[in-house]
Amino acid sequence: MGYDLQRELLRKTIHMLIALVPTIAVMIGVGPAIALLASGIIVYTYAEVQRLNGHPVFLISRLTQMASRERDFGHFVLGPVSLGLGALLALLFYPYPAAALAIYALAFGDGISSVVGKLFGRIRIPGTGGKTVAGSLSCFVAILAAGSAMLHNPMDAVIIAVFGTAIEALPSKDFDNILLPMGVGLMVQVLAII
Repeated sequence: MGYDLQRELLRKTIHMLIALVPTIAVMIGVGPAIALLASGIIVYTYAEVQRLNGHPVFLISRLTQMASRERDFGHFVLGPVSLGLGALLALLFYPYPAAALAIYALAFGDGISSVVGKLFGRIRIPGTGGKTVAGSLSCFVAILAAGSAMLHNPMDAVIIAVFGTAIEALPSKDFDNILLPMGVGLMVQVLAII
């Protein structure tokens, strides 16, 4: 396995841990879960500033270096901040199950699509910044699986999976961590109104 693939697997394994947020929110409450996410963002930001100033913070800086993409070398690694913000905003703006499904789309739709795209993606989708058909199909399947498990209407799950896959395919770099959960949560809310 190549070094880039190992790095991507580590990055996306960490990324998928955000799927624990809905369970944490149910266990301790939405308010404390939001506080926990906000604290994590602040601690990570502090650690990243320290790392860039030559004072690495134990474990956080090491994991950041091990999981960073080539484009992030020598720069502030924004992915963990946007990941935490995406989950935090979903909890702030949407009730359950919209918030949970939004976070699962972020964790699994985005996470799995990246790994599958790197492993099996041969056909690139024009205008997406390098996204692949294989990655986008896996994103669709992951969001569809989460939606099917959480929603009563299978057609709603299909609509949400199509919408989430379209958002994930946008060439938005790390900002898909915010756009994807916000878009999926909004679509769940819209479908609940119809």
